[in-house]
Amino acid sequence: MFRFPSSPTTILILLLTLLGSGCSSPPARHVPGSSVAEREAIIASAQSMLGVPYRYGGTSPATGFDCSGLVQYAYRHAGIRIPRTTGEQYRASLLLPRHALQPGDVIFFHLRGTARVSHVGIYLGDGRFIHAPSTGKKVSVSELNDPYWKRRFTSGGRLF
Repeated sequence: MFRFPSSPTTILILLLTLLGSGCSSPPARHVPGSSVAEREAIIASAQSMLGVPYRYGGTSPATGFDCSGLVQYAYRHAGIRIPRTTGEQYRASLLLPRHALQPGDVIFFHLRGTARVSHVGIYLGDGRFIHAPSTGKKVSVSELNDPYWKRRFTSGGRLF
């Protein structure tokens, strides 16, 4: 049977031990996508796909990309596993306002006249992003300040 110590010194030592044990921090762990090298790898992989044709449902340079297929491909080549579709990528992201974006983050748009997210690209910095736009077009770089994209911007996201 446990007996609570009655000596004030013993109680103080017990309390300090209990309080001190809760103050230690867990060891730091690496968060995929958080290093500059990983962000640069995401961007380099996406940029190497410039000019690849758009293809609905496409996930490879050999057959073409749709927007979320390009994003998934670039992240995978940087060693980061992410969901496949735009909606899944949106739900998996830590959402960010435009001013908080860093190169390698994803950016989401609503293109079909609704508030629903339907397009994704990879932020390059300086207001530019890379994406697979639509049928008949190729992977390219666009400007967030272009009136078309500015009006349709929903949010940024961090996938890690």
